[in-house]
Amino acid sequence: MADETCANCKKTAASANLTTLKACAKCKTTQYCGRDCQKADWKTHKKVCAKNAADAFVGANTEHSTNYSAGRLKDLEKHVSNPFTRLDQGKYLHDRPETDVFKLLIDSFRMRQADDLNLENKTTPRSVYTGASSSIEPFRQYLAKAATRPNLLPPWWTADKQKECEAFGESGAWSDLRKKVTKQEMIQHYGDDKMPMQVRMLAEAVYGAGSMGQSGAGMRQVLMQMEKGGPGNGQVMSMMNLAR
Repeated sequence: MADETCANCKKTAASANLTTLKACAKCKTTQYCGRDCQKADWKTHKKVCAKNAADAFVGANTEHSTNYSAGRLKDLEKHVSNPFTRLDQGKYLHDRPETDVFKLLIDSFRMRQADDLNLENKTTPRSVYTGASSSIEPFRQYLAKAATRPNLLPPWWTADKQKECEAFGESGAWSDLRKKVTKQEMIQHYGDDKMPMQVRMLAEAVYGAGSMGQSGAGMRQVLMQMEKGGPGNGQVMSMMNLAR
């Protein structure tokens, strides 16, 4: 079998003086010799990346089962058994305690900041990624954008509640706008390997697109079917390796 080559420059790992090529962090199927080649190939690759990611998701780290119900998340007061269905319906933040909503908004923003850096080498201005002591200013902009999305925020949300949410983000809780976060830290804190995908999809609903312009719709549809007791391709899927 021929050695894999970079999708952009067509070099093998050996010819690029690398131990191995690096897979696209989203779809895990297309190989690159580095970030520069990945960025150069993005206009072409983005046309197939979402589909490749969904296909890889279906086949990755599976256990035979016919349905999926989200486990109870640590650090959240209320259990929601069908988070991906609620994300698709635009009601992910509805019918939750205020503090849970604050945590999810803050952590979806923090996860997006981390993804933008890891996937696009893009930093959020006036944030902890550019030397600020807190990411409170861009978080305010994030909340303002969320407020423009019809029914995304719960019915009780007001300008005063936004101020409470902002204050919570600097109160010393784990969901802290003064601290960076990683995917693994998110998994460990909430106790669910699908939690990063939940908050990524929430941020996608706020911004209108995922990191690198990608959509989580394909993966969400699969998990929705499983939450409803459908076949979901007959498998429960782990998303441990879907992204860095």
